[in-house]
Amino acid sequence: MTVYFIGAGPGDPELLTLKAARVIGACPVCLYAGSLVPPQVVECAPEGALVMDTAPMTLDDTHGVIKEAHAKGQDVARVHSGDPSLYGAIAEQIRRLRADGIDYQIIPGVPAYAAAAAALGQELTVPEVAQSIVLTRVSMKSTSMPEGETLENFARTGATLAIHLGVRNLREIHRVLAPYYGEDCPVVVAYRVGWPDQMFIRGTLADIHAKVRAEKITRTALIMVGKVLGEISDFTESALYDPAVPHVLRPKASAKVSA
Repeated sequence: MTVYFIGAGPGDPELLTLKAARVIGACPVCLYAGSLVPPQVVECAPEGALVMDTAPMTLDDTHGVIKEAHAKGQDVARVHSGDPSLYGAIAEQIRRLRADGIDYQIIPGVPAYAAAAAALGQELTVPEVAQSIVLTRVSMKSTSMPEGETLENFARTGATLAIHLGVRNLREIHRVLAPYYGEDCPVVVAYRVGWPDQMFIRGTLADIHAKVRAEKITRTALIMVGKVLGEISDFTESALYDPAVPHVLRPKASAKVSA
């Protein structure tokens, strides 16, 4: 049997990849993170499948279910939100699977920052405005951050930041980032992207905390910070489609010859 770690995307069932939907539809056991993955995402599980919400379960609980499935030769769909490589807590699960000799595969999914950018209708890498995105989080009550991976260090680069698990810490985020990005730096808080009640709150480092507090948002939100999130119309166009720039698949056109 095989355990499939499946990225469900941010919440919209239609953002499942074809492969993810096919695998979920073939697995007799489906474990999904119900706090972040809506049940509609796993409705494609086969009739009679064991479908369990792992939100109230411990790591030992979920691994126990997997071991039982392994003994029966049953494949398991382990469904996580977004892309499982980002804050999916799959490393500790994989460690246990390896220790017990259980095969696994990872099927990627749409990460929240990509879904948020799509819903906002914009590109995050605009030429000469922003070319880098830092995916990070704040520690608060979760696992501490490695030394050197601090908001202040990332802020020094001026890159666009996609901050997870930090909506309750907006005051501290403002304090740390404002000296580098400026009080008027655009901020977007994306709440439950891909869910029916998704919400996007636009503001600046100076006022975003008050706006989020007014909406009573305390979880399931991604904070995006950077000047690329503002109204930008005056920017250099990419050389990708520039007719004057040679391209391996589009050689520079030669001068026209008069008839």
